[in-house]
Amino acid sequence: MFNFKNSLLAATVLLAIPQIAQAQPITGIYIGAGGGFNFLDSEHIRASSMPVPVGGVHTSYQPGWAALGSVGYGFGNGFRVEVEGNYRTNHLRSNTMISGRSSSSEDKYGAMLNALYDFNTMDVGMDGVGISPYLGLGAGWAHNKWNNTIGINNGMDTAAYQGIAGLAFPIAAVPGLAITAEYRLIDTPGSRKYDSLYTRAGFSSSGQTTASRDLNQSAMLGLRYALNSPAAAAPEAAPPPVMSATPAAAPSPSRSYLVFFDWDRADLSVRATQIIADAAQNVTKVQYTKIDVQGHADLTGTHEYNQGLSLRRANAVSQLLVKDGVPETAIVVTALGDTKPLIPTAPGVREPQNRRVEIMIH
Repeated sequence: MFNFKNSLLAATVLLAIPQIAQAQPITGIYIGAGGGFNFLDSEHIRASSMPVPVGGVHTSYQPGWAALGSVGYGFGNGFRVEVEGNYRTNHLRSNTMISGRSSSSEDKYGAMLNALYDFNTMDVGMDGVGISPYLGLGAGWAHNKWNNTIGINNGMDTAAYQGIAGLAFPIAAVPGLAITAEYRLIDTPGSRKYDSLYTRAGFSSSGQTTASRDLNQSAMLGLRYALNSPAAAAPEAAPPPVMSATPAAAPSPSRSYLVFFDWDRADLSVRATQIIADAAQNVTKVQYTKIDVQGHADLTGTHEYNQGLSLRRANAVSQLLVKDGVPETAIVVTALGDTKPLIPTAPGVREPQNRRVEIMIH
């Protein structure tokens, strides 16, 4: 089972690589659906008031399948909550009392409330990966039904809990759409007591059967769509040429520099490192009291995300200035997010000139 689940996840990665986009936190309402395989652990029938000796019986199940649908809300900072409906089924393989039949099965359906967190790979230096790992916990209700299992046809309601580990692969061609690959562990803890009806060979009798906890492991593929994602942007024009660090006609070195960034990136291009080196060199040629390093972002993404992105950009420039010889005590780093664009745009528009860091020598 372990090798199968890993192969399933690897296949998902290979499917998504040609078209993945940079992952961003979900803001607002989203919907999701998924399906895959369900593995039900063996169960122990502990006791019964039925007129048959089922106490101590163990049952084992074949791999089955699972499906779910969800509606959720993302807060733009990685956290999100969702309501989920699910269904699982597994056919009986065998038990220690009688031979299993193909018609014998255990079905489950229920509802869960989940809390999840999407990890931002940019925070750990994986800017270009385009994959969003996430973890979650859920709690809710499940209805477990036995279908002709050791002659019993009945169901019962119980509390249920689950743990979720997944990967989301955003699709560049459809903003807001992502392929998901998940592992879910679902548990109904404690004993389950069925108000059972035993029927066999024309004989029927009612009673109660006690079974061990119901533990399920699911490997699933799915789709998730965030409803308020910005539309795909048109191809970008290259940023205008930046002012030369030491203009030939200028009587003194420049005191202001602009460093531009690619969309949703905080790493420095070759041209950016040259501009920062020029700024660092000119700091030694002028009198100054401080050097302002201000980070900015365009209006794609949420305000919270853009604030963090602009800070990462400003820190990247500041660190290279220090490496090039500028005293760290003279640098003041400020993150302005998307609050002061050079080119005013509507939300969701990718504007190259707004993705910048300004270096100002005072």
